[in-house]
Amino acid sequence: MRKTMRNRLAVIGILVLNRELTSEKVNRILSEYAHIIVGRMGIPYKERNVSIISIIVDGTTDDIGALTGKLGSIEGVKVKSAITI
Repeated sequence: MRKTMRNRLAVIGILVLNRELTSEKVNRILSEYAHIIVGRMGIPYKERNVSIISIIVDGTTDDIGALTGKLGSIEGVKVKSAITI
Protein backbone atom coordinates (compact mmCIF):
# COMPACT_ATOMS: atom_id res chain seq x y z
CA MET A 1 0.00 0.00 0.00
CA ARG A 2 1.44 3.36 -1.04
CA LYS A 3 1.52 6.05 1.60
CA THR A 4 0.41 9.46 0.34
CA MET A 5 2.68 12.38 1.06
CA ARG A 6 1.25 15.15 3.21
CA ASN A 7 2.09 18.78 2.60
CA ARG A 8 4.18 20.60 5.17
CA LEU A 9 4.66 24.28 5.85
CA ALA A 10 8.25 25.47 5.91
CA VAL A 11 10.33 28.60 6.20
CA ILE A 12 13.41 28.70 3.99
CA GLY A 13 16.16 31.22 4.58
CA ILE A 14 18.51 31.89 1.67
CA LEU A 15 21.72 33.88 2.01
CA VAL A 16 23.13 34.99 -1.34
CA LEU A 17 26.79 35.95 -1.05
CA ASN A 18 27.44 37.05 -4.62
CA ARG A 19 24.19 38.31 -6.11
CA GLU A 20 25.67 39.35 -9.44
CA LEU A 21 26.82 35.81 -10.21
CA THR A 22 23.99 33.81 -8.66
CA SER A 23 20.71 35.73 -8.88
CA GLU A 24 19.73 34.32 -12.27
CA LYS A 25 20.23 30.72 -11.07
CA VAL A 26 18.40 31.35 -7.79
CA ASN A 27 15.43 32.99 -9.52
CA ARG A 28 15.23 30.20 -12.12
CA ILE A 29 14.98 27.58 -9.35
CA LEU A 30 12.45 29.62 -7.38
CA SER A 31 10.31 29.96 -10.53
CA GLU A 32 10.50 26.19 -11.03
CA TYR A 33 9.01 25.73 -7.52
CA ALA A 34 6.53 28.64 -7.67
CA HIS A 35 3.66 26.19 -7.20
CA ILE A 36 4.68 25.59 -3.55
CA ILE A 37 5.78 29.15 -2.68
CA VAL A 38 3.24 30.97 -0.51
CA GLY A 39 5.26 34.13 0.04
CA ARG A 40 8.70 35.59 -0.57
CA MET A 41 10.61 38.52 0.86
CA GLY A 42 14.03 39.60 -0.34
CA ILE A 43 16.26 42.18 1.29
CA PRO A 44 19.58 43.40 -0.10
CA TYR A 45 22.04 44.12 2.72
CA LYS A 46 24.43 46.38 0.86
CA GLU A 47 26.69 47.10 3.83
CA ARG A 48 27.57 43.38 4.00
CA ASN A 49 27.35 42.77 0.22
CA VAL A 50 24.76 40.00 0.63
CA SER A 51 21.10 39.46 -0.12
CA ILE A 52 18.71 37.61 2.17
CA ILE A 53 15.60 35.88 0.87
CA SER A 54 12.93 34.44 3.14
CA ILE A 55 10.39 32.05 1.62
CA ILE A 56 7.28 30.38 3.03
CA VAL A 57 6.40 27.14 1.23
CA ASP A 58 3.57 24.61 1.40
CA GLY A 59 4.66 21.33 -0.18
CA THR A 60 5.74 17.76 0.36
CA THR A 61 9.01 17.05 2.13
CA ASP A 62 10.31 15.78 -1.22
CA ASP A 63 9.49 19.09 -2.95
CA ILE A 64 10.95 21.16 -0.10
CA GLY A 65 14.08 19.02 0.00
CA ALA A 66 14.53 19.24 -3.76
CA LEU A 67 14.13 23.03 -3.69
CA THR A 68 16.61 23.55 -0.84
CA GLY A 69 19.02 21.03 -2.35
CA LYS A 70 19.08 22.78 -5.72
CA LEU A 71 19.51 26.19 -4.11
CA GLY A 72 22.24 24.93 -1.79
CA SER A 73 24.20 23.48 -4.71
CA ILE A 74 24.78 26.96 -6.14
CA GLU A 75 28.19 28.31 -5.18
CA GLY A 76 27.81 31.38 -2.97
CA VAL A 77 24.31 30.43 -1.72
CA LYS A 78 23.59 29.18 1.81
CA VAL A 79 20.20 27.65 2.64
CA LYS A 80 18.48 26.66 5.89
CA SER A 81 14.93 25.45 6.39
CA ALA A 82 12.52 24.78 9.23
CA ILE A 83 9.72 22.34 8.39
CA THR A 84 6.55 21.63 10.37
CA ILE A 85 5.80 18.08 11.47
